[in-house]
Amino acid sequence: MPTYIEPVFRPPSEARSLIFQITIGCSQNHCAYCGMYKMKRFTLKPAEEVFAEIDGIPARYRLHVDRVFLADGDALVYPFEGLCAILDRLAATFPNLTRVGSYSSPNSLTTKSVDELRMLREKRLRIVYFGLESGDDATLAAVNKGFTAEKMAQEALKAREAGMKLSVTAILGVAGRGRSLDHARATAAWVNRVNPEFFSLLTLFRRHNEEFVDTLDQCTRRELLAEAKELLTHLSPQRTILRSNHVSNFLELAGGYPKDRERLIASVEEAVAHLEGIPGYLDEVPEYGEEYY
Repeated sequence: MPTYIEPVFRPPSEARSLIFQITIGCSQNHCAYCGMYKMKRFTLKPAEEVFAEIDGIPARYRLHVDRVFLADGDALVYPFEGLCAILDRLAATFPNLTRVGSYSSPNSLTTKSVDELRMLREKRLRIVYFGLESGDDATLAAVNKGFTAEKMAQEALKAREAGMKLSVTAILGVAGRGRSLDHARATAAWVNRVNPEFFSLLTLFRRHNEEFVDTLDQCTRRELLAEAKELLTHLSPQRTILRSNHVSNFLELAGGYPKDRERLIASVEEAVAHLEGIPGYLDEVPEYGEEYY
């Protein structure tokens, strides 16, 4: 059976996927806002160890596996030949496998050419989850992302050119109060340019990132909702599914662009009107894990 070095994270849409951890931690583990892998030192699992874990899945379960997620933080950074071999082993072991997914940092995409990404897609690596966080260069510099918005767009478009599905995440509140609306507009412009199949919103929360959060002038719920509305108003991608269903969000949104644009904006306005009835609530900084509105 697979051996996991915890904690292990996966996107909400990979809830039913079988997870194999082929890297430990994240190769780009210096982002100030992120505490997911701060307790791990980045390493690559030897391919033979991954093969043994794949082979260890009992035969009676193999027909039931149709999706696999490769962990940890940016499994796409795994050397190309080794990653191909892992994907080949997955396909040979699970006859009903239709899709493999992985996180992808901007750094990991720089390690693969379009032709290599296209070959990985042919081997069923069909979706990559890309952490944009912000399309605003000042915000990206402040959080130590290590890449400009332009460079991240270039790398993300490589995945699109290769035919991979792209799921992009941005973080409400990561710019703080001073650049909140600039962050929203620039992020919307980036998404409009790259036009990913999926775009998800998270909300900044405190978890192994206290040094960053404690120095940030954090947004209140009111300001976060204003930021979300600004972003939704400026979004105009084609055939992009939007979600805010992460536990960090206190407002759940779900819809598709462009058809649901007006409904999504109205949902934010309705939330503000409803929450005005709770004295002081909108003017507080939210806590991680609040119930959805």
